[in-house]
Amino acid sequence: MSSETPERQDGQGAGYRRSAGSARGQARRRELLERVTDDLAVNGLVDFSLRRAARAAGATHKVLLYHFDSAEDLLGQAVFTLRERRIGNAMAAMAEGAERRTLAERVRVAWHTLRDEEPGLQRVLDQAIGLAMYDPARYGDLGHGASAQYLPLLVSYCPPHWTGPRKLEVAQMILATLRGFTVHRAIGGEPEGAEAGFAALVRALDREEA
Repeated sequence: MSSETPERQDGQGAGYRRSAGSARGQARRRELLERVTDDLAVNGLVDFSLRRAARAAGATHKVLLYHFDSAEDLLGQAVFTLRERRIGNAMAAMAEGAERRTLAERVRVAWHTLRDEEPGLQRVLDQAIGLAMYDPARYGDLGHGASAQYLPLLVSYCPPHWTGPRKLEVAQMILATLRGFTVHRAIGGEPEGAEAGFAALVRALDREEA
């Protein structure tokens, strides 16, 4: 029996079931997820389906359902991966001279990174929030997951001497405000309006840190 037989049997058999937790199985899962994630970054979420994901991954939909619990699970993992890319971009932009920056300056760098990021990435992540709002019973985790990923980074921007609750309160304010600006831009709002709002946020953060 060849090593490819388990996938052709669509996940049937104890040997294949055991293989998913192996190093090779985990590598296969990462490969599939990366391919689906790249497809989302280009084509968005609007017509996402397991069939489309299988085409992008170069596999059958049954193979995907072996490695992921459901289409929703696969979508959630792909969106999580895209957010990780966004966070990585922000952290890379923050790396130079980060220790000398105020909270407002750090948020300014993060905003410029969001504002100037590749359109496909921004579109997909905005669509994910839209899905969470449209059908919270099915896609609510796409929204909750965003906060869980972004808040630790924003908390880390806050002055170290602040209390934990204060850091979290300010981080939540920053996240809600920046999210509003990105949605404003996504629906064709005037860029000047978002920039004026961001300037007001910076002033508020300067007062908070003073």
